[in-house]
Amino acid sequence: MRALLTRIEQNSRLDRVGDRLQRAVLATLRPQWLKDLLHGVPLGHPLHPAMVQVPVGAWISAAVLDVMPGQRRAATTLTAVGTVSAVPAAVAGLNDWAALSPDQRRVGLVHAAANSVAVGLYAGSLAARFSGRHRLGRTLGMAGLSAASMGAYIGGHLAYKQGAQVNQSISELHLISAGWHELGDMASLPQRQLITREIDDVSVILYRHGDDVTVMLERCPHQSGPLGQGEVQQIDGHDCVVCPWHGSTFRLNGGEVVHGPSGNDGQVLPTRIRNGVLEARLP
Repeated sequence: MRALLTRIEQNSRLDRVGDRLQRAVLATLRPQWLKDLLHGVPLGHPLHPAMVQVPVGAWISAAVLDVMPGQRRAATTLTAVGTVSAVPAAVAGLNDWAALSPDQRRVGLVHAAANSVAVGLYAGSLAARFSGRHRLGRTLGMAGLSAASMGAYIGGHLAYKQGAQVNQSISELHLISAGWHELGDMASLPQRQLITREIDDVSVILYRHGDDVTVMLERCPHQSGPLGQGEVQQIDGHDCVVCPWHGSTFRLNGGEVVHGPSGNDGQVLPTRIRNGVLEARLP
């Protein structure tokens, strides 16, 4: 399986399908508020992984009930819940997928294909159950669970091996030593301009607004874009930095994500001013 998934990552022929699907997703999910909602921006956490718990949980529960006597109605209900709830989960997943890098999109395309097969099998299972063919319904349900399990395995590869939609910057914290670190004299920091500094070879951005200074990891949580090269914009009365790579936007007074595709907040470090020198430390 590892070798197979590596070949999928490197198979550029999948881009012919993936690129067309990406354009269709971006054209359909056009409103920024909708994309942000599906990315999980209001939660500060990707939404898709949470949403898939409903269909997967319902389908697994239906499979358990299918091997128990007298549970046809309950199993049919759970099959329906899983099949219906898989649709919004898939929409959230496609929204995340459209903002990934090419190698991630290739694996994500196969992940989506496996889950589409699962939904199709469960839809057939549901139709069979409603028509009284419960044995066929159980068989199709078990086949659907197998396809969904394969899709989950591929999704795990996408998240944990390829790092899709996980916080790309948080590992930088492990490279910073404990204690306070000097970042420069407060008098030398310009007002409302992004400045880049380093703490133990970890790049951070500094932003001064009056007497307040934000120190935030420079790597964008989405795809490691350089926030130090980003543009500062004011959104809803807050100064925000916009990642130059994919447009993820973070508040500079707290790190909260304002616009996706990142579903994670920027990591802000605690600061203090000692003898006129700005210092920062690990949270």
